[in-house]
Amino acid sequence: MSTTSDILYTRSDAVLGSFAIRPLDPFADAELLHGWVTHPKASFWMMQDASLPDVEREYMRIAAHEHHQAYIGLHEGRPAFLMETYDPSELELVGLYDALPGDVGMHFLVAPSDRPLHGFTRAVITTVMAAVFADPKTERVVVEPDVENKAVHALNEAVGFVAERPVQKPEKTALLSFCTRAQFEAATGVTGASI
Repeated sequence: MSTTSDILYTRSDAVLGSFAIRPLDPFADAELLHGWVTHPKASFWMMQDASLPDVEREYMRIAAHEHHQAYIGLHEGRPAFLMETYDPSELELVGLYDALPGDVGMHFLVAPSDRPLHGFTRAVITTVMAAVFADPKTERVVVEPDVENKAVHALNEAVGFVAERPVQKPEKTALLSFCTRAQFEAATGVTGASI
């Protein structure tokens, strides 16, 4: 269980309560993550056949990487989502677009649930975006979801993303999309602020 000192960001949602983000521990969190990333609802995460050691290795690799970070998101103190950030000038999108200073790449995954809460995924992406924009150096968030992932395109649009164009990555055709701080704030009324 996380301690208060582990918490990097908090946000209160008027309907769904408290959200927080803490660093991911590749060893302690591997079993939890394995259940999330191999769940049928996580097909776009592309880890359906990953073993527990595969998941541990992947998140150890991320933890050791200078330009990639992973976090566990909490809802009311319980693990509920995965958040990753990366430098798109160094990873994922190198050569596929002209990265600007202040660009931050982002991925998020909501944990599977037997009792889904209405509006939960939107509250998660809002929290993720607010956390990314809490860093004053962040100017724009860049995402590259699978072109077939219509649900995430709608969520992205709801928090201010504007789709630019499809790009071909080795593992998928992705929809390159951008969201500036001003676009996020205009779409959600939420500002990024650290704890």
